[in-house]
Amino acid sequence: MQLHKRATTTPHRRTYIQSSPLPISPLATEPGAPKDTMRRWKKRNTVEDHSHTAHHLQTTLTPAQKVMVTALYSTLWLLLNELLVVGVH
Repeated sequence: MQLHKRATTTPHRRTYIQSSPLPISPLATEPGAPKDTMRRWKKRNTVEDHSHTAHHLQTTLTPAQKVMVTALYSTLWLLLNELLVVGVH
């Protein structure tokens, strides 16, 4: 399993948090993650990280920019962030 670089818990620790009968406060006093993280993992049914990929682009393109970006992608195979830079400028 691949953890994101800022993960404060491991899958083993997440399993411990989820199965522990202890409330959040005593769990948070143990070395590791803050209360918010403990609370989040206590509610989840899985120990897998959620996706950190944006589901919606934070930009809009004009129809002309969309045509240009589509053409650039199909010919140059640029990454999405590179296409947005080209499309916006």
